Amino acid sequence: MFSTALQSSTVSLFSSTGSDPLALFSVHKDDSLPVDSFVVLLHDRLSQPPPPAPAILITPQHSQYQDDNSELYGYCLDQTVLHIQSPTITTTYIQSPPVLNNLPGNSGSSSVDGLGIKHPWIHLQVRNLSKEWAFEVGIVDLSARVGILRLSTFQAQPRLKLSHNKPPVLHLPLSFPPTSSQLLTPWSTIALHLPTVMARFSTPSLITDHDAEECRGGWSSDPIRTIPMGGYSHLSHIRIYATCRLRRIWFGDIGPSQKVPWEFELYAG
Repeated sequence: MFSTALQSSTVSLFSSTGSDPLALFSVHKDDSLPVDSFVVLLHDRLSQPPPPAPAILITPQHSQYQDDNSELYGYCLDQTVLHIQSPTITTTYIQSPPVLNNLPGNSGSSSVDGLGIKHPWIHLQVRNLSKEWAFEVGIVDLSARVGILRLSTFQAQPRLKLSHNKPPVLHLPLSFPPTSSQLLTPWSTIALHLPTVMARFSTPSLITDHDAEECRGGWSSDPIRTIPMGGYSHLSHIRIYATCRLRRIWFGDIGPSQKVPWEFELYAG
């Protein structure tokens, strides 16, 4: 999508306040759970409008205290955000590019280049809804080897999973600030330096005995050859799973300690 375009120092992939926030995304939900699994745009502080029936919106832990003691429970945003909700995390998510093609383990028809975003830093602004949550990105090295980096609040230890005919998955733990602390807001900006994290794919100690045995039984050649071990080339896709609220996703050449455009800042209301 972006591989042939001139990429500026900052590329915004998603903004909940844009005219068409999901223009570059596909939406996936669990149709067997119409009450609990859905993706909607709503006002963060008011949690309005409600999702179409029969869907029932979960009540964010902080919202009921917003008017009484916001200094203790945290400020919400006075703007539209994307609400992604489901008890089945893996089946409810948004994804860009909308179709993943020619990527091992996926069906569809887009190239391995996928998004083709070359920036080393990814930034996500998300709200902790006190539910399990995950997101993943596909990263490609200079030898066109693809790996999936997945971060979740339910993963206890780093793990590298190797599977036959699928990209290796590096699963890392992720945690929000504890809800008992006096937070300014339940919103967080997550910043990830992709080249640094990609080096973890070449850490043998992260492969469990079960995964190693499963891998050896299904590969006709050395599976290590498929692990991204060279320099970072680009990001191929991104998925944001349930359950969270999402304000913005952007990529850049600088880390979280550097000044970002004012519209990327979190302003609570």
